[in-house]
Amino acid sequence: MYLVTAEEMRRIDRYAIETIGIPAMALMENAGRAVADEVEKRQAKTAAPGGRPPRWLVLAGKGNNGGDGLVCARHLADRGYEVRIVYAVPPDTLTGEAALQRDIALRIGLAQEAYSPGAIDWERWDGIVDALLGTGTSGAPREPMASLIREANGSKRPIVAIDVPSGLDSDTGAVAEPCIRASVTVALALPKIGLLAYPGADAAGEVVVRAIGIPEAAVRSENVRTFVLAKASLRDRFDVTLPLARKANSHKGTYGHALIVAGSRGMSGAGLLCTRAALRAGCGLVTWAVPEAMAASLTGSVPEAMLFGAADAGLGEWRGTSAGEVAAKAAGKQAVVAGPGLGRWPGDTQWLHKLWHGVDAPLVLDADALNMVAEAIASGEFAVWGPRKAETIVTPHPGEMARLCGESVAEIERDRLGAARGLAARYGLHVVLKGARTVVASPNGTAWVNTTGNAGMATGGAGDVLAGIVGSLLAQGFEAEKAAAVGVYWHGAAGDLAAAGRSSIGSLLAGDIVEAL
Repeated sequence: MYLVTAEEMRRIDRYAIETIGIPAMALMENAGRAVADEVEKRQAKTAAPGGRPPRWLVLAGKGNNGGDGLVCARHLADRGYEVRIVYAVPPDTLTGEAALQRDIALRIGLAQEAYSPGAIDWERWDGIVDALLGTGTSGAPREPMASLIREANGSKRPIVAIDVPSGLDSDTGAVAEPCIRASVTVALALPKIGLLAYPGADAAGEVVVRAIGIPEAAVRSENVRTFVLAKASLRDRFDVTLPLARKANSHKGTYGHALIVAGSRGMSGAGLLCTRAALRAGCGLVTWAVPEAMAASLTGSVPEAMLFGAADAGLGEWRGTSAGEVAAKAAGKQAVVAGPGLGRWPGDTQWLHKLWHGVDAPLVLDADALNMVAEAIASGEFAVWGPRKAETIVTPHPGEMARLCGESVAEIERDRLGAARGLAARYGLHVVLKGARTVVASPNGTAWVNTTGNAGMATGGAGDVLAGIVGSLLAQGFEAEKAAAVGVYWHGAAGDLAAAGRSSIGSLLAGDIVEAL
């Protein structure tokens, strides 16, 4: 499924109306009817007391969003609802299709009033339709609309928002003060990015996407490059169904060999989780590279993996001189993962630089390897590294992303999609920006927003598991964008499955995610 910005949606609407010839009033009629359908579904779950007709308020702004709300009000009235329209602005300021819908509402006698602070008896109503501000607005709502939003939220009545909750930035998910807190948001034609990105996802509540008659041709005309990462996406875009299928006539070599460069004294668990995840995700062979002094103690910890000890002068920590050994060990491997639990040491950016060009296979960089890249970027050293022969995937959490981009975490979180896209384009990397609604961005401009995962996955080691899954998929022959997207979805889905089997989501461990793959 596509995800669109406000500007993309405007152009798609314009194409449908001006090029294809679909009347704007027809689209508005379909939109209002779709919202009325969702109101009816919600009302069916809670019968009005005393057998009376349901009572709903429709809060209308002056733009097309308000026009959609007026159509909704008409359809609800036709279905026997008691409906009252509350205009946030003087009704005579409405223009275009919204003004036409205002006139229709007047002619058929729908109850209506202009908003006056404190005048609404909210207790009288069963629910609210938010048709105040659509995707074409930005910034904090102004008075008197701001007061109306605060009153609506304070009423504790269920709110059905049209397209986006009023006060939510549809492009970034930023939430203004005030912002409607919806029970359900009816996304018209296509979901908007801000409905999936936090904190907007919290304000949107349940998101329901409803068709309003905009044909696929209009969407294709805009060449939308952002997608929802869901089960249907794996099937339709990548021809992947989980669990991954295997041919009967195959062997371990069929599914690739990954090298995991991870772990150091005190952080061996990161490498252990990454290695186990790579195996559970279906990689045929895995070699786990660790500092030599650690190898003996780790023997048998993952009996299905091979251990390789890199020279470390008996310290159990990585040294710059080991880069050549690791690069040589990577020869013939189909993928390399480097970073989980590596630690930092003098000259480590030069060590990574040698791997950058010494490894011919696709490379996944995580954790400390990302901090090395960030240091190389900050010093200007990274600019002369040049492109790799094979594809590279980086998997930062917001803190690591902030260091890579030279920004604050707050700036990254303010526009996660834009940050991931920017880094991918700037350095030719496939970027996995972890967090709630993980973002996957590729150098070609395509981006995905994930829908799986839960708060229980905010636990140490979960990122190491993800790196192992992505590396495993690369080793199995997936191209980088496919490996990153499928890996992110699968990681979240496994986390959801693991959490469902526990009495407390907070008790979820990274190892549980591995076992749920």
